[in-house]
Amino acid sequence: MARVSVLPSRRCLSDEPVRIRVAGLQPQQAVTLRASLVDESGELFQSHALYRAGSSGELDLSRSPALGGSYLGVEPMGLLWALQSKTPYKRLAKRNVLTPFCVDVEVYEGHGDTSRLLGKCTNERWFLGEGVKRISVREGRLRATLFLPPGPGPFPGLIDLYGSGGGLIEYRASLLASRGFVTLALAYMSFEDIPAMPEILELSYFEEAVNFLRKQQQVKDTGIGVLGLSKGGDLALSMATFLPGIKAAVSISGSSFNSFVPLKGDGFTIPVHPYDLGRMKISDESGIVDFSDVLDDHMDPATWACRIPVERSLAKFLFLSGLDDMNWKSDLYCRDAVQRLQQHGREVEFYSYSGAGHLLEPPYLPLCKVSIHRVLGMLVHWGGQWREHAKAQEDAWRRIQAFFWQHLMDSDIPKSKL
Repeated sequence: MARVSVLPSRRCLSDEPVRIRVAGLQPQQAVTLRASLVDESGELFQSHALYRAGSSGELDLSRSPALGGSYLGVEPMGLLWALQSKTPYKRLAKRNVLTPFCVDVEVYEGHGDTSRLLGKCTNERWFLGEGVKRISVREGRLRATLFLPPGPGPFPGLIDLYGSGGGLIEYRASLLASRGFVTLALAYMSFEDIPAMPEILELSYFEEAVNFLRKQQQVKDTGIGVLGLSKGGDLALSMATFLPGIKAAVSISGSSFNSFVPLKGDGFTIPVHPYDLGRMKISDESGIVDFSDVLDDHMDPATWACRIPVERSLAKFLFLSGLDDMNWKSDLYCRDAVQRLQQHGREVEFYSYSGAGHLLEPPYLPLCKVSIHRVLGMLVHWGGQWREHAKAQEDAWRRIQAFFWQHLMDSDIPKSKL
């Protein structure tokens, strides 16, 4: 039997790379490696790759090239980022952060034939580091979950926002807490008593979240950070523009215009970026919807009433976007905000990733090209190319943490262990 090992440990945080090695094979033996994961809804995700053992009968995925399968070449984490659902159009996302994703790594004899199992190992990939506390928050209007790193702190404080699919998404916030940030995952659509598509979003709700986080004893008093994906990205910009106490904001695949739901502030309301659903493209065979041309041209002055005036903000900004984003033109909207900030002499960071799609997630979660939008009930094309998207997620995750450490703590990224 072959010996499969996951190093440095079979148990790790889900944003950590591992080294997968196989020993005890015949010299030059042809084998197939397969990774399998069953999510909380019972959906099976799998990937596979064809390899040939070295002269000593060993395989090391950090050095050995895949000869075929889900990916090609030397890809140490390929078996993880290439996981695909057996049922089409499913997104791998963690619902319960108190349990791990368990990835079975199996080695089979030969190429393509999975009848003879030679060895296996399970990699437990956790979303909550050792000692991190998860606290449900139902205070006032807030619908949120607070994650506290172990120890007295003080730690930098973050508010984490996902997109218009709604719900209370915790897995990015729990990972950030595992990396030393007090993080509040905040719901604002389609959760408990919050409507799926609110008629209006009130800035005061997000201000409640800022005030709640600032009064936590473990939170450093130098200002709060906010990060958001998609619709959460433009909300992060609005919070940094209109609310006191926001020192740094990250927009991931976001817009510099207020999208989908009007935003009501103190004495003003930002309307929605005008759109025409007649411009959406629907694939005849699959029913997949391409929304990338739905929004009106952002260069048209008629859209500027919904533009978020980020240039008024004193916060620091980081913009991240994928050039293969098929949901909307996030790269153009990021460039619009960056240009306005630079025209006002402001520092700003912007990274645009070739081949990356809309759903930029923590690293090693696989690309989701198409999935059902929970609120719209449609199959939405998110875009992305497998390898390029995986590399973008690794880079973006490093940049997000470094950005917040720099601007909220003036510190280097600390080491964290599960």
